[in-house]
Amino acid sequence: MHSNWIYLTAWVRARVKDDRAASLVEYALLVALIALVCIAAVTLLGSAASNKFSVIASGVSGAGS
Repeated sequence: MHSNWIYLTAWVRARVKDDRAASLVEYALLVALIALVCIAAVTLLGSAASNKFSVIASGVSGAGS
């Protein structure tokens, strides 16, 4: 794990030497942060949404009887 971190930091430092690469790293970090927020939202809200859909589905199937 430590060697992966060293590799990653060396890779980022090599890319930050020019402005264009710095922008690329910033965009990559931004995309990673957005992905983490989306995953957290789906994890937290997923079970609540699943329960709500189950209630709706049982109501719909009960209405047809």
